Amino acid sequence: MTMAEEQTTRRRAGGRAGNRQRGGGHVIDQMPWRIPLNPDRPTEPIGPEGVEAIHKGAMRILSDIGIEFLNPEAIEHLRAAGCRIAGTNVRMDEDFVMEMVRRAPPSFTITPRNPERQIVIGGRHMVFVNVSSPPNSWDMERGKRPGDFETFRDFIKLTQYFNCIHVAGGYPVEPIDIHPSIRHLDCIREKLVLTDKVIHAYSLGRERVEDAMEMTRIAAGLTHEEFNASPRMYTNINSVSPLKHDFPMLDGAMRLARRGQPVVVTPFTLAGAMAPVTMSGAVTLSIAEGLAAIALLQWISPGCPVAIGTFTSNVDMKSGAPAFGTPEYMRATQMTGQLARFYGLPLRSSGVCAANVPDAQAMWETSNSLWASVQSGTNLVYHAAGWLEGGLIASIEKFVMDCEVLQMIQRYFEPATFATAPEDIALDAIAEVGPNGHYFGCAHTQARYTTAFYAPIASDWRNYEAWSADGAVGTVERANRIARAILREFEPPPMDPALREELDAFVARRKAEGGAPTDF
Repeated sequence: MTMAEEQTTRRRAGGRAGNRQRGGGHVIDQMPWRIPLNPDRPTEPIGPEGVEAIHKGAMRILSDIGIEFLNPEAIEHLRAAGCRIAGTNVRMDEDFVMEMVRRAPPSFTITPRNPERQIVIGGRHMVFVNVSSPPNSWDMERGKRPGDFETFRDFIKLTQYFNCIHVAGGYPVEPIDIHPSIRHLDCIREKLVLTDKVIHAYSLGRERVEDAMEMTRIAAGLTHEEFNASPRMYTNINSVSPLKHDFPMLDGAMRLARRGQPVVVTPFTLAGAMAPVTMSGAVTLSIAEGLAAIALLQWISPGCPVAIGTFTSNVDMKSGAPAFGTPEYMRATQMTGQLARFYGLPLRSSGVCAANVPDAQAMWETSNSLWASVQSGTNLVYHAAGWLEGGLIASIEKFVMDCEVLQMIQRYFEPATFATAPEDIALDAIAEVGPNGHYFGCAHTQARYTTAFYAPIASDWRNYEAWSADGAVGTVERANRIARAILREFEPPPMDPALREELDAFVARRKAEGGAPTDF
């Protein structure tokens, strides 16, 4: 079989001759598990004076305007730290904030129940998280519909299967067919059983956070001391922009910080709505809100692992709807990256779009936001696969399409794509082929053709005639077929039966106790 015939056969078969991954199948020939390292220098749209201006602006917000902390325990901690308190308003001076920020580690590792899936947050490391928190799902067979537990499990299986997804983040779709009081127990149990990757837990009240930590500990077979000794899972909290941190998220964040588990602080600032219409103003507000919570956590638990997040974008000034993947979103992400490096903190950003279905708009907006993550030096990319409608929809087709982009980014990072050793310069091959030949058959190509270039999982590189003769299948349908085949062949990763039994017993007991209180 020639090189061209082999590549065509692999594409037509959807990569079915590829490798079998633990916790997955052999539907596609995907890239192996790895933690990517970003080799590029970050894009820095503002100079040192701009960084200093945003920093000083954030410090003025914290010292002169203040942040509302809607949690009495947090208020008392900050009072003890010497901050100025007026009701729920907290003002903190620059010296205090910077002393607290300096306590935070520049990077940290999180080790799940399978140590081979350990991730590093910080430095040049870049890890990708599945879509998290949409209330609805969409696929080409059923269209848009409310989230349910079966669909939740489908997304968790895709999260485990794809090697370019490193973290099982929040609920990839909200399973509203499970009562909110026990939903966290079923969802976290499924994440711990169907994946062996790092998991996220929502910071929504004492019971949910404490249950999540205990379930993670049980699934990994750890003692309480071992769990507390190093990061095993994490949470993400959002401020309530403008200028607020609410009770449940602060409560959960403090609980995790006291046990050495990481907290990502991500203000959600939409320029023109919840933040100033200028991107520098929106970034300044976001930095102030993020540092306020980080300062609290470092006061409570010096050296606890934290990261600062950016979710700064703009709104459509005609409708007020959020917009993502815009030029402004990209610049805000790059600017926040500069501030994260200024403070020595790991950075979180997102792969997002405003499109309602997995169409061309969805992919150009998501690609813009993902490449902004690359350019900003982001370490943790939320919503990297599956996000639609500004976070209101999760789509299995979009999940596969996004994983194609993530794999391309990982390939782009590989040193082989920019190596300049003599064998890469290839003067012997150039001399061999000369001015009248071609490189398909030369020894240099034959020795490298199977690994020389990125091999797609969902893209179709055939010409129009070959594609049309094979059914003219479009990208969304190809992605749907891949996702459905993965789900049919999915195999959960191995788990010690005794640990699984202990985990199930804990879930049953907590359900019998009523789970978490709700307003229902």
